[in-house]
Amino acid sequence: MSADTTAVPSSRIAAQLAAFAHGLEPGMLPAAVVEQAKLLMLDALGIALASSQHDFAHCAYRGLQALGGAGDSAVMGAFAPLPLRDAVLMNGILVHGLDFDDTHPGAITHPSASAFPLALGLAAQRHATGAEMITAYVLAIEVAARLGAAARGGFHDVGFHPTGLVGAFGCALAAGKLMGLDQAALEHAQGVVLSMASGSMEFLSDGAWTKRMHPGWAGVSGLTAAALAGAGFRGPSQPYEGRFGLYASHLAARGLNADLSLCTRGLGERWELMEVAVKLYPTCHFTHASIDAALALRAAGLRTDEIASVQVLLPQGVHPVVCEPVAAKRRPANVYESQFSIHHLVALALLRGELGLAELDAANLSDPQVQALADRIEHAADPDADYPTFFSGELRVRTHDGRELRWRESAHRGAPGRPITAADIEAKFMGNALPALPRDQALRLRDAVLSADRAPDAAILAQTLTQFNNTPGAL
Repeated sequence: MSADTTAVPSSRIAAQLAAFAHGLEPGMLPAAVVEQAKLLMLDALGIALASSQHDFAHCAYRGLQALGGAGDSAVMGAFAPLPLRDAVLMNGILVHGLDFDDTHPGAITHPSASAFPLALGLAAQRHATGAEMITAYVLAIEVAARLGAAARGGFHDVGFHPTGLVGAFGCALAAGKLMGLDQAALEHAQGVVLSMASGSMEFLSDGAWTKRMHPGWAGVSGLTAAALAGAGFRGPSQPYEGRFGLYASHLAARGLNADLSLCTRGLGERWELMEVAVKLYPTCHFTHASIDAALALRAAGLRTDEIASVQVLLPQGVHPVVCEPVAAKRRPANVYESQFSIHHLVALALLRGELGLAELDAANLSDPQVQALADRIEHAADPDADYPTFFSGELRVRTHDGRELRWRESAHRGAPGRPITAADIEAKFMGNALPALPRDQALRLRDAVLSADRAPDAAILAQTLTQFNNTPGAL
């Protein structure tokens, strides 16, 4: 079975995306897109700073430093610079490391985690302006969002992490844009990166760290593909709709079809960046509406000692990620695995009344109260879900005295239609940054990102974002 290509325009998808990328200039971005882009980048930076305090970050840095040695590309957090490709990978790990980074719901991707490290690193190396850096960042998101949306949730169904898959194509075009490639080379870059795009969901089996590297690897792949294409290296001309293109190879063999018209629909008119959702909880975005519902019920007066059972309704398509297998979800083996467990997270929200990084603590994994409540939580398909447009969640609580309490969230806070404010995003940044550096430095970084469109040289901006480094390596 092949992908459904009936809605594909006559022009090849790679050619259309290359034409869009080649023609896109900073002045073409609406003011609202630029302002939102800066807020999303600020959010990504804050998460990277928080991640820099964790073991996975130090392990990753040591490995990359041993492989490539010192370099001149900035790494977020208190780490010394690395070579460009290693810095892009490292920064992607930092942004995505806590699963606190933004999501494009329709594409089910984390776009900033690949787009920001790539745009910042390459723009700094080439001394592009801040406005040119933002343009490349927006380009990467626009492309990745459309390619992800075309799969209609199918990548997850067959075990591929779309953030790594489609992020690579967005980064290839963003890198090519910053390198000044012509339209033909931008086409080839997409064909080349087809052989590099990757990302397995097998991490779900045991809470392994590999998902954390997918966005950074997408950035590395895009950067490498663009450099090869710029030197004349040829890639296949139909990386998307081809017989063995992205959708046929990743979806069609399993009987899943893609709507390839979405790959290019609304380019330059509808800005997908404006649909990107900022997370309020450091957990898989599929769990957020259910967490919202749990917190709302607790705020309305529900006590956990009243609860006999809880049924959580979620879109059927998210069950393999956050609901199954049930036994493992009720007893996550580590904190990272717990971030993908609806049973553990709803229990935490009901017991603690909030859910932030502090609640995602190893001690809670073995807490008898958390485990006992998780054992009383079941999951079921949400018949009214509008997935993947929205990640809904509904709780149905049965109390010991026979009452049934319900709370439904058709879309989580921060989703399109339920946006959070710029002040909310700035507050989230400060909350993530302050454990890593003093308040005055955090404020300086905030101001630098929020004025990035006026920066004359992205290299100075990158240095500003890491100038608090005072060690030759990781802390």
